[in-house]
Parts: sequence; C-alpha cells; structure tokens
Amino acid sequence: MKHTLLSVSFAAALAMPAFAEDYVIIAPAAPGGGWDGTARAMQEVMQAEGISGSVQVQNVPGAGGTVGLAQFASSAAGDASQLIVGGYVMVGAILTNDSPVSLADVTPIARLTGEAVGIAVSASSPIQNITELVEMMKADPGAVSWAGGSAGGVDHITVGLLAKAAGVDPTSINYIAFSGGGEALAAILGNQVTVGISGVGEFLPQVEAGTLRMLAVSTEERWVGTDAPTLMESGYDVNVQNWRMVAAAPGLSDEQKAAVTADIDKLATSAGWKAMLETKGWADTYLSGPEFDAQLAEDIEATTAILTDIGLVQ
Repeated sequence: MKHTLLSVSFAAALAMPAFAEDYVIIAPAAPGGGWDGTARAMQEVMQAEGISGSVQVQNVPGAGGTVGLAQFASSAAGDASQLIVGGYVMVGAILTNDSPVSLADVTPIARLTGEAVGIAVSASSPIQNITELVEMMKADPGAVSWAGGSAGGVDHITVGLLAKAAGVDPTSINYIAFSGGGEALAAILGNQVTVGISGVGEFLPQVEAGTLRMLAVSTEERWVGTDAPTLMESGYDVNVQNWRMVAAAPGLSDEQKAAVTADIDKLATSAGWKAMLETKGWADTYLSGPEFDAQLAEDIEATTAILTDIGLVQ
C-alpha cells in the first residue's frame, strides 16, 4: 500500500504544471522613458498571460544604460531569473562612454519592438513645422537646444543626422541628455529647451492632449497615431527606427538560455503583447535566436560608423 501511495503521489506531481519562472527585469534608466515602459509592459503581460508568476521591475539609471548594464553583468551571472532591457540607445552609449562592459558581457535574447523617433515642441512654441526648426539650426546651431535621451543614443544620432542632412556641422548641435523620458518631457513642456526628441509613443499622449506639437518623425513612412510628416518627405535624408531588446544574464547554460527564450517567445506571440504594442504605438519587430545575434552585430557595426561620422566617437 505504501508503494502504491508513493506511486500515485509521484504521478500526480508529474501531472501538475511546473511553476512559472519568477523574473526581475532591470530597466537601466529612470522611470518614464522607453526602457522603463518596455520593462513594465513586459511585467504586465507576462503576469497576465501566466508566463511568469511574479515579475519585478528595478530602475538603475545612468550613462545611457551602461550603469545598469555593468551592475547586471556583474551581479546576475548565472541567474536565469534576471533580465535587462536595452536597445539602440545602449549600443550608442556603450561606444560614446567607452564602457568597459558591452552587450557581449550579457546574453542577448530578442529584439522586441521598433519605434519612430519623434521631434516635438511645446504647443506654445512659435515653431510651427520642421522647416522652421531647421532654418533656426542653420542660422545658429547652438541657439537651438534639444532635450533627448542619453548621449550617443538614437535621439542624439537622429539630431546629428538631421544636422548633417541640413548642411549643419553635427558637432555644433546643442544637445542636452536626460536620463529619463519624464525629465526630458518636463523640460519641453516647461519651455526650458527649444525642442524635444524621443520615441513617438512617449510624445503621443501629450500631442493628443494638445500640450505638444509633433513636427516630424524619423522613419521612412509616417507613423501610426500621428499625422506628422517624415523627415524624408520634408527634404532631409534621414531614416532611423529605434529598437528595444531584452537580454538575460551572462554565464547561462544552453538549457537556461533556451528556457528564457521560450518565455520571451510566449510573450511576443501572446494576445496581451499584441494588444500592448497597439496601445503603445510600437511596431512588432520581434527577432530571436541566431538571426537576432547576427542583426545585433550588424547594428553595432553600423552605429559605430554613424557615431564616428557625426563626431561622437573618435
């Protein structure tokens, strides 16, 4: 009888679903920005879809994500429950900050989203369109102050490319880097800067509320949710799309990496995530596995060339 009970108990245990992995996601920026928003969107959907029993988000801002990246790389080694979000901005920040830690020191898992970069001014600004802004830059580049994300990130790159396309020395632009989207937005709304640049999704609520005016977007085609023209149709040869990714800790076994990737695959294909993308105005650019590794290597090489070209990397 004892053996029978043990057999029944063992069989019942096998039939029970395994507990979902608990995760901690590092958002390597202050609250209110794109990485924070991405981490919290992941948190909400992974819990709602039953992918994870518990997901916690921790903000570790500084130096375009490289402070959080360095902390993550050193403290999370071998821990499959630890994740960090990053993306195009982090690639640039690693280069411009000459960071001793790079994405080679963690385990990239997948590209999650893509988003246009938006250029916006306060609704009370006298600047009505992108042409007027560019004419101001041509007249006196230093007089036009730009509020954006970290130095060397996608916002900074986009301003540099716009300056170059308009015939303005990219090294003369007056770019003010903020560690979080919330701080940059406050500076724009408070007219402490001439213009702001960030992911379109971060500006749309204020555009819809009538407190911001979107002048242009950075992608080849117009972005859903705004009727702002593209830089290209405005006569400036600039085509940039921001992307965001998730990485796991360094030192994972193949089995651990596969398990994390499976959970992120579940996230990306879930109904909840698709609804979240639509709500946030993010494009679904999901890519994982060797294909993502190859694309990431290409993007790092291209970003190095761009930053060198506009004088941000020597």
